[in-house]
Amino acid sequence: MQKQTVQQLLDTFPDEVNVDAFLERIYLLHKIEVGERQIEAGQTVPHEEARKRLEKWLA
Repeated sequence: MQKQTVQQLLDTFPDEVNVDAFLERIYLLHKIEVGERQIEAGQTVPHEEARKRLEKWLA
């Protein structure tokens, strides 16, 4: 994650920052970035495979 991204996020918070909320938001943005890189690298699961996995979990 780039420093600029963290600064932009920090700028959206009020002067009194809830550290837990800030860390949760950073973690969320990080996971989104990781997911986007995985998509670009072709590291995805086809739709049908995802359905099969969900069926096993929900059964």
